[in-house]
Amino acid sequence: MTDLLDQVLAAADPLVRRVDEVLNASGAPDGHALWTELRRVRLLPGDAARAVAALDPAPLSGAADALRADARTCADAAAELPPPDTWTGEAAEAYDDLRRRTAARLSGTDDSLDERWEATADLADALADWMSTARSDLAVVLAEVMISAEAVTLVTSETWPATADQASAAAAVGTRILRSVAASYADADDLLRGSAPLASAIPL
Repeated sequence: MTDLLDQVLAAADPLVRRVDEVLNASGAPDGHALWTELRRVRLLPGDAARAVAALDPAPLSGAADALRADARTCADAAAELPPPDTWTGEAAEAYDDLRRRTAARLSGTDDSLDERWEATADLADALADWMSTARSDLAVVLAEVMISAEAVTLVTSETWPATADQASAAAAVGTRILRSVAASYADADDLLRGSAPLASAIPL
């Protein structure tokens, strides 16, 4: 499904490609903010923009629904484990102890399977929201740079090699694109760091 970023990036493609070409050939002025953003993202602006455009939140949204269904299955299974009822004796006590431990592992505690599934579903939803936000934020930046004075400098006179003014314009546009991408990926890094406990094994 095409969204705003797909539409804006298609329109901005000539500008973005020109920015990459100029930066590849001429670099940026010494001390320009572009160098900081390049070190953060490690991609040229066009490649960075296309990387964000490749993000697809839809599969994660679907995964969250499936994970929550698995959580409900665990809770239902825990609730349906039958107690020993009229069965008595050591064997009954051993069975009931196992039943209780199995039920606790399936549902109802912080380390139970259903809680782990729910937490993983929450992460999937959060990542899907992050992808949507990253896409929309970049779309806004691309729309803004397309009507900037720097864009006019770059696309109305495509001299080669690029002039100093064109190199400065490419650096300015590139900085804005990379800054948006870097901010979005920093948010993703925070999400993943916060979800690190999900990678740990569930205690037996």
